[in-house]
Amino acid sequence: MINQLLIIGCGNMGGAMLAGWLAAGVDPARCAILDPALPKAPEGVSLYREAGEAEAAGAHDAVMLGFKPQQLRKLAPGLQALTGAGVTVCSLLAGITCAQLAEVFPAAKGHVRVMPNLAARINKSPVILLESGLDEGARDDCLALYDKLGTAIWLEDESRFDLVTALAGSGPGFVYRFIDALARAAEELGLDRASADQLALATVDGASSLAAASDTGAGALADRVASPGGMTREGLNVLDNDAALHRLLVATLRATRDKGAELSQGA
Repeated sequence: MINQLLIIGCGNMGGAMLAGWLAAGVDPARCAILDPALPKAPEGVSLYREAGEAEAAGAHDAVMLGFKPQQLRKLAPGLQALTGAGVTVCSLLAGITCAQLAEVFPAAKGHVRVMPNLAARINKSPVILLESGLDEGARDDCLALYDKLGTAIWLEDESRFDLVTALAGSGPGFVYRFIDALARAAEELGLDRASADQLALATVDGASSLAAASDTGAGALADRVASPGGMTREGLNVLDNDAALHRLLVATLRATRDKGAELSQGA
C-alpha cells in the first residue's frame, strides 16, 4: 500500500487527481503537496513551499511529478532527497521515458509513467500506467491507488505510450473542441448560443453514456441512429465523405503523439 504520497507540482492535472482521491475517500493526511506557487491545499493536505520542508516533515513512499516536462533537468538535483531508496517515483511528465526518470532519480525504488485525464476529478478517468523496477506487490499498490480515479491499466510496451497519451490523455481536449464546434455550427445556422451550448453538451453526454453502457460499438450505434434517406444519414454522409473525419483525427493523434517524442528529446 502507498501510505504517503507527495505531489510535486500540483497544477490542473495534479489538482484534479488529488480531488478525485479525496472524493474516493482517501485520507487527506496521506497526501502532501510540494509547490511554491499553489495558493492553498485542500483541507487536511499538507502544503510545502520548498523541498527541505517536505524532507523535514517525514517519510513518504511515493512522489508524483506534476510539473512541466521541460523543467525535469532543472528541478531533479534539488529533489534527490525526496526520491531516494524505498520511494516510487510516479511521473505525469508527457514524453519523459522510464529510462530518463531512472537517469535523473537513480536511487528510487522504481519509476512509473502515469497518464490520466481531467475526468480524474470525478473518478471517471482512464489511467495508463507503465513501470520500471517495481516488484509485483508495488505494481499492485500503484494500480490500487490510481484505479480510484477511474480505470487504471498497465501498459507493457513503452513505444505505444505517447499514442495512448494522445488518445486517452489529450482526448478530452478534442472532445471539448468538438462540443464547442457543434454548438458554434448550430449558432451560425440560426440557433441562439445559450441553447446551442446546452443542447450540444447534453447530446454528447447522453451519447457517450449510452455508448459506455452498450455492447454495441460506437460505429454501429451511429448507423442505428441514421435511418436510410433520413436527416442523420445526410449529416453522416458529410462526415464520412472521403473519410474526412477519420483522416482529420488520424492527423490529430499523429501530431499529438509525435509531440511526446519531441518533449522526450528536449528533456
